[in-house]
Amino acid sequence: MRNFISFQDSIKIIKDIVLENLPTQKLFISDALDQILAQDIIADHNSPEYPTSAMDGYAIIFKDQELKELKIIDKNPAGSVVKSIVTKGTCIKTFTGSLMPKGSDTLIPIENVTVHDDMITINKAVKKGFSRREIGENYRENEVLIKKGTKIGFAQIGVLASLNISQVSVYINPTVAIASTGSEILDLGEAQINEAQIRSSNHLTIEALAKKNGANTIQMGVVKDDMESITKLINDALKKADIVVTTGGVSMGDYDFVQDVVKKELKAKVLFHGVRMKPGMHVLVARKEEKFIIALPGFAYSSTVCAILYLLEIIYKYRNANEELPFVKAKILEDLPFNGNKTLFTACNVNYKKGEYQIDFKGKKQGTSAILTNLLETPALLVQDENSSDLKAGDCVDILLLKNL
Repeated sequence: MRNFISFQDSIKIIKDIVLENLPTQKLFISDALDQILAQDIIADHNSPEYPTSAMDGYAIIFKDQELKELKIIDKNPAGSVVKSIVTKGTCIKTFTGSLMPKGSDTLIPIENVTVHDDMITINKAVKKGFSRREIGENYRENEVLIKKGTKIGFAQIGVLASLNISQVSVYINPTVAIASTGSEILDLGEAQINEAQIRSSNHLTIEALAKKNGANTIQMGVVKDDMESITKLINDALKKADIVVTTGGVSMGDYDFVQDVVKKELKAKVLFHGVRMKPGMHVLVARKEEKFIIALPGFAYSSTVCAILYLLEIIYKYRNANEELPFVKAKILEDLPFNGNKTLFTACNVNYKKGEYQIDFKGKKQGTSAILTNLLETPALLVQDENSSDLKAGDCVDILLLKNL
């Protein structure tokens, strides 16, 4: 008899996986968008390297504001180095991004003065050091600016460019091979020849989910329910991919061959097979050397939920990033009885109102784990631990946000 483990134990097994010597590659920074940084980025200089003007105005000595009038002795355009020195009673017109002239300690903006000939009259004084960017205001030499494991976005690219770094080392995203199993399954475009055949969506749903979360994908399509075909499929997929995902064939039926292929033909190390959860209680996760096989149930809602919970976690491992599934707290707006001794993942609607997430079940259909349409609109998953009790309207609950996955 198969030993079903708790959902919490299954997640701990996944979290405890250690992947060593993850492959990296060098990419030009514009091509590294959304990739995961495989090195710390350390500043090799101060920014700014010298005191710099933060706006257009006049470089002055702070105390000279008491004089009310100062003589303009020079101009200081950005990109040039002015040789004149600010002394008592003088100022230099200075522009945004220009080096602050020697002798000055403050910049008074142009809107605070009146200019007449080569003199300025100070109409409104400023504090000492106003609009003067000090050395290292942006960053200092040897400061770690971007940590290894960071997902590269627009700000990271901007900082890399400011450091004159044109290429960075990033982790190579994992490759996921996906297939649906079942002799009753039809791929896109295949003609239906009898009423028992159904159209597969699982392999395409999971491919989209993997792509959206940073993986490369190989679409293996649909394979029939027999040992030889499934063995060949998984063997071929393991040669090309880091993670192989199948749907169907992991339950207790006469034609559920995937589990036999994984355990007997491939002799993979089974991390777990059977979890006290709904949907997805027959999910199987195995490891073949440094690669993984995730065998999901065949029902569309069930396979999708399990892919979110297990496939995405393993993709995150390969990306070596600080990525986590978005579990948050929410307020439930209606009563919900707790049925069963499993961890339940129930489709719900989520909205953010009055500073909190709120969930309800309007329009959600009751039935089997095949109802993928329950994940349309503004979806989330209500998570109820196997030791949960009935929920009342207004209770604080745990949900998994799905919209951005």
